[in-house]
Amino acid sequence: MPRPFVAYLRVYEPLSSFDEPFAERVRQAVRRGPLNRSEASERERELWLRSQVATPVRLLPGEDADGAAEDNAPVDVLVLDPAEVPTNPAASVGPGPLICPLDLRARSAAALVGFLATASAPLRAAALPLGPDAVRARATSVMAELPSSAVHVISTTWTVPLPWFSLVDPDSRHVVLAPRDDPERQVCWRIAMADARRRLARALAVVRTTIGEDGPAKVLQDTGRWLEHFHPHSAVELDYGGLVQLIGDTELVEDTSAQDVHAILTGLESGNAEEVAGRYERLREFWGELAFRERHG
Repeated sequence: MPRPFVAYLRVYEPLSSFDEPFAERVRQAVRRGPLNRSEASERERELWLRSQVATPVRLLPGEDADGAAEDNAPVDVLVLDPAEVPTNPAASVGPGPLICPLDLRARSAAALVGFLATASAPLRAAALPLGPDAVRARATSVMAELPSSAVHVISTTWTVPLPWFSLVDPDSRHVVLAPRDDPERQVCWRIAMADARRRLARALAVVRTTIGEDGPAKVLQDTGRWLEHFHPHSAVELDYGGLVQLIGDTELVEDTSAQDVHAILTGLESGNAEEVAGRYERLREFWGELAFRERHG
């Protein structure tokens, strides 16, 4: 079965930054053995499907039938060595290990809140085992239990939001060209939190001045607020995730999305409309192919 066609933005915090009693559960997860990135997506799908085939159906993965978190449920984590994170001289990460809890129950709760806000009443009635008010109250309560007041992972299906590329150093991309169905196939960037915040602040200032408060500025603002929840010596990872199954080797190697986004920001600053238009057209062609597959695949 292919991996979910999902891309991720993750935050890895120093183990020392977690408060008890959650910190002990994280230490147990590290001793037990962290997931690798390909296992993480499979684990998420497994827990979600398990919640839907349970009797009665669970509203969220990792819950008992009464809606409480499962007792002694293991914490699923990813682990990153600070040595794997490129940094500028003014930034640092660690001490290690750096930990990214999957926060799947809370992420599912956040997704439910979004579903309630956008879905029609008939769809909500067909999809949810409880009324919308009860679902919203349950989901809000779960999100309030998060130790960092924010999930460590945000994700998108079928594409990568272009503003996310403003966080990365285009030259620090990590590429593994395994066969398309091989879980080792990967494209990602790792970034020190201080570097990510600095680049994001510059991008937001440029976009607000030249384009306005909507669109990319909203994505950048929301991403910046999310990053503020975490330890300043954390690491950020932008990972194409399962999208690498949809992109050929040549296209992955020649992908210039990060370079294009940074060039667009520079072009907006300098007023070089031709550069901005050319770079945007390249991005539209590359990511438009995945959008076409989503609609017609």
